[in-house]
Amino acid sequence: MDTTDKKLLALLQKDSKTTNKELSIKLGLSVTAVYERIKKLEREKVISKYVALLDRAKIDKSFVVFCHLKLIQHSKEFLTTFEKEVVKLDEVSECYHVSGDYDYILKISVKNMEEYREFMVTKLTTLQHIGSTHSTFMIGEVKNTTAYSL
Repeated sequence: MDTTDKKLLALLQKDSKTTNKELSIKLGLSVTAVYERIKKLEREKVISKYVALLDRAKIDKSFVVFCHLKLIQHSKEFLTTFEKEVVKLDEVSECYHVSGDYDYILKISVKNMEEYREFMVTKLTTLQHIGSTHSTFMIGEVKNTTAYSL
């Protein structure tokens, strides 16, 4: 990946709907060259997918919870079982296996505290092998980006 690819990726991260013509002007390349570079980056899985980012408040999902979770044991079977189940939960937008006091951190977006309680009682705590959870609620968002520095 060269400097031009990095500039191209930075531009696409800002707005993936930018046309190849607009990108070609910004990069000083032909439209065909931009198209070829994008296709190469997609083939190499540098670009994994394109998405639309939604405003959580406008879709009634502005109550954000970071749930720290411990499993009762760290066996491969327990980890695998938990991970297969947690990815099915629509309320969970991110799940990370982490080191430290907890085994996983989940980012959960719901409408309000009542909906979070319902999620905990009927979905999350029904998963096998969960030992304990600790919830932290977002007060305000300081930075939220999907762009990586290149």
